[in-house]
Amino acid sequence: MHATAAAAQRLAELTALNRHLQTAREDERARLARDLHDELGALLTAAAFDLARVRARLPAADPETLQRLAHLGQVLDSVVAIKRRVIEDLRPSALDQLGLPIALEILGREFGERSGLQVHLALQPVALGPAAEIAAYRLVQEALTNAAKHARARQLWVTLQAAEEGVELGVRDDGAGFDTRLAPPGTYGLAGMRCRVEAEGGTLVVDAAPGHGTHLIATFPAAAPAR
Repeated sequence: MHATAAAAQRLAELTALNRHLQTAREDERARLARDLHDELGALLTAAAFDLARVRARLPAADPETLQRLAHLGQVLDSVVAIKRRVIEDLRPSALDQLGLPIALEILGREFGERSGLQVHLALQPVALGPAAEIAAYRLVQEALTNAAKHARARQLWVTLQAAEEGVELGVRDDGAGFDTRLAPPGTYGLAGMRCRVEAEGGTLVVDAAPGHGTHLIATFPAAAPAR
C-alpha cells in the first residue's frame, strides 16, 4: 500500500510539473507574440510610412527607381503577412476573442488553403476552460501538420462535440496510417499531444493502421458552469 501511495503521489507530481511546463511555454509564446506585435509592428509601420513619403516626393523618378520602390512595398507587405502568421501561431487571437470552435474553423480553413488538403470541420460549442482550450487547439495544430508532413493525407476531418465523458475532440486523416505497436513518424509530436491532454485531466486515444489513416480522439473534462 505504501508503494502504491508513493507511486500515486509521484504520478500526481509529474502531472503537475507537466502542466506547469505547458503553462510556462504558452505564457512565453504569448509574451513573444506581444513583443512581435508591438515592437516589430511599430517598425514595419514606420517603414511603410517612410516608403509612402518617398513615393510621393518622386513622382517623376525614372522607371527603374519606381519599380524598385514598388518591389520594396511588396516586400514590406510580405513581411507584415509573415509577422501576422507567426503571431497567430504563437498565440491564436481568435481563441481568446472568439472561442475554440471558431478558432479551429479558422485554423482548418487556412491550413487547407496553404496545404491544398481538404479539411472537413464539424465543430459544436463546448464548455472548456482556457488551459484545456489551448491544449485542444495545439493538438489539432500538431495533428494537421503531421498529417501533411508524414501521413501523405488528402483529406482530414476535425470534430468537436460534447460527450458523456466531457468534451470530445477528434482529428482523422485518410493518409498512410501506421502500426500503433511501433514508433510512428512524428513520435515526439504525438507524445507532446498526449502530455498536453493528460495535463488537463483528459485522455488521448490513437486509432491507426497501415493504409487506413489515423484517428486521434481526445477527451477533456468539461468546465464547470460559470456562477
